[in-house]
Amino acid sequence: MVTPWEGPFFPLEANRRTASESLVRILVVDDEPSLTRSIGALLQSNDRLIEDCGSVAETLARLNTSSFDLLILDYRLPDATGLAVLDWLLSHNRRESVIMISGEQSMDAAIGALRRNADDFLLKPYNADQLRRAVSSALLKRQLERTNRLVQQRLQSSEQMHRYLVENSLDLIYTLDADGRFNYLNPRIESLLGHRRNALIGKHFSEIVHPEDLERARFSFNERRTGSRSTHNLELRLNRNPYGLDDSDGNGPVSVVLNATGIYNRTDSRASAHYAGTYGAARCLPDVRSGESTSVAHPYRPNQDPLTQLPNRDLFRDRLNLAIAQAKRRKSLIAVMFIDMDRFKQVNEIYGQGEGDALLRSVALRLKQCLRRGDTLTRHGSDEFVVLLPDIGTQAHALAIAEKILLALRTPFPLGENELSTTISMGIALHPEDGANAEDLIQHASVAMHQVKGNGRNAYSLFSPDMHTTYRTRVGLENELRQALIRNELELHYQPQISLSRNCVTGMEALLRWRHPSHGLVAPSRFIQLAEEAGFIHEISKWVLETGCAQLATWRRRYPELRLAANLSSRDFDHTDLGETVSRALVRHSLPADSLELEVTEWLLLEDAERVRPRMQGLRDLGVGIVIDNFGTTCSSLSSLQRYGITRLKIDRSYVKQIKTTGTHPIISAIAGIAHNFDIQLTAEGVERDDQRNALANLGCDEMQGFLFSRPVDALEATRILQDLRPSSTVGRLTHSTAIS
Repeated sequence: MVTPWEGPFFPLEANRRTASESLVRILVVDDEPSLTRSIGALLQSNDRLIEDCGSVAETLARLNTSSFDLLILDYRLPDATGLAVLDWLLSHNRRESVIMISGEQSMDAAIGALRRNADDFLLKPYNADQLRRAVSSALLKRQLERTNRLVQQRLQSSEQMHRYLVENSLDLIYTLDADGRFNYLNPRIESLLGHRRNALIGKHFSEIVHPEDLERARFSFNERRTGSRSTHNLELRLNRNPYGLDDSDGNGPVSVVLNATGIYNRTDSRASAHYAGTYGAARCLPDVRSGESTSVAHPYRPNQDPLTQLPNRDLFRDRLNLAIAQAKRRKSLIAVMFIDMDRFKQVNEIYGQGEGDALLRSVALRLKQCLRRGDTLTRHGSDEFVVLLPDIGTQAHALAIAEKILLALRTPFPLGENELSTTISMGIALHPEDGANAEDLIQHASVAMHQVKGNGRNAYSLFSPDMHTTYRTRVGLENELRQALIRNELELHYQPQISLSRNCVTGMEALLRWRHPSHGLVAPSRFIQLAEEAGFIHEISKWVLETGCAQLATWRRRYPELRLAANLSSRDFDHTDLGETVSRALVRHSLPADSLELEVTEWLLLEDAERVRPRMQGLRDLGVGIVIDNFGTTCSSLSSLQRYGITRLKIDRSYVKQIKTTGTHPIISAIAGIAHNFDIQLTAEGVERDDQRNALANLGCDEMQGFLFSRPVDALEATRILQDLRPSSTVGRLTHSTAIS
């Protein structure tokens, strides 16, 4: 079974809407009861709440205590015209949409209504389709206006947060125009260098750069490049103002680590981007002064990574270029290794950045111990290292060093009071066959490393040309998937879970689909693993929970016993906010915890217990069900079923497929026995034939899902299935004719 998905999409207004408030509220205002009843019947649906009243006075009384999405307002009322209601809405800055209905032949009524911001005006007699279209149009317009307000709120909130973070940052943050002159500096400039920030606006960046570092700073401080080629961790000295502010940090030059990237603008989407300036941030190196050292053990050097004391990226690139030039003269072989620590982000989240930094230093030391005297190791990114092996001799020598590194990292690292095992993914590129210059060699080693990531981590791989095509396709798909979250291209389909004994649908499993603009409906098997490896599967899981719970809340108004099953990725258990994410979705939609089941694979029970157990316990404390999907396909212990509080097992489709009309089914019998003895619910998936259904029922499995009952379908079709599907009837004929694959 495939794993689904924040959005990060919890709208500010929507956060405050309860389950009852999520209904579309319509008020029909007419003094003819038969007419209000007919309009109510015409517009009624599961997501609408329709009320009625018969006078202006009663309407205003309702509006004083309640808000509505839409008013269907008769022009001629017993105590006044409907224009009085429109006047009241305008004077109170209300946002209700209004459709006015009138039997008046004069245009004055229509003009008066439309001037008072009525959304539509229908002249009696109107037909049912006219009213439905007017209502749909008014509600769509209202939804668009609400969405626009939410976007504006988010933008305003984001801008306020960004401004606060920048203005209060302990880093020096600046922007330069295209000529290298400051057009923004945050207040940190005053305490760090003693310059009043207003005094530097319009001045060239060279005003604050130490003269000896000016040449190095010329292209980096005023960076024009973007992306991976822009400036990262460049060490510079900045001059303090000798006549500066009294509250500045001290005297003499300040050593900083600089990161900068180019800013490009477009006048419109068709125009080419033009360089507009630079955005940069400089972090002060602690206790570093010109001519002084950070400590006796680690003197400061301009070409050194401040955390690990390894050569920085600039020095590494210089050595790599030199090695390439020598290799060309000698016709010798050199190797570049790109090393990425697997799941390092989890270390920072669980143990904190201080312990994470300590682990990076320990890994750097152990890597260095695996290398030869003339090799170079650099810290390339937060948890990435790059190795230069000059004069490597043969490819086999490079592979031998790779094996040595993997072996060295098997020994756990001390982390606080605990020990931590860590693994790496490593890609290797050779000169001259894999690249003639430094940039190509590093990039191709990185491509090979990502290939290892995609194949399970904790290994190494040599670069091959076909990897480049795969990598480009993968990167393109990853970027499109990130955009899919923003463009609302993800959708949920639902597959019913039926109970034979109760003769009804008892649950719906939410299954993720991607409605790609050019490739159509994309199966989750093509993008879930990619989202996991790219690190944004948790965002997808939040979206699945939010969307699925919203749909379940709608269904449970008519089917109060219905439950929802949603898949979680094992990577969701890397996040400390998993329980809070689930709890928010339940509370927001007023759902009881036992109406939600979360499906995880059996492999999760075999992973790091220290990571999984507290998250699992948090979910069980909420009261949600925990389902083991594809049970029986791996080797988890029976004790883990009790330890993790598992509430349901799903018999894997591969076992169901093997069911024959005659014969025994020992694996399914064993799983059914385990479920019975541990008091765990049981569901079979992949049921496609009557004989499978009957055999499973005889083996004690009452709940099933599969094509025999329905394929996964969209929410609208799933609602119809809830109304019509009865397993004891001629199974499948109804659903096979209507189901969407």
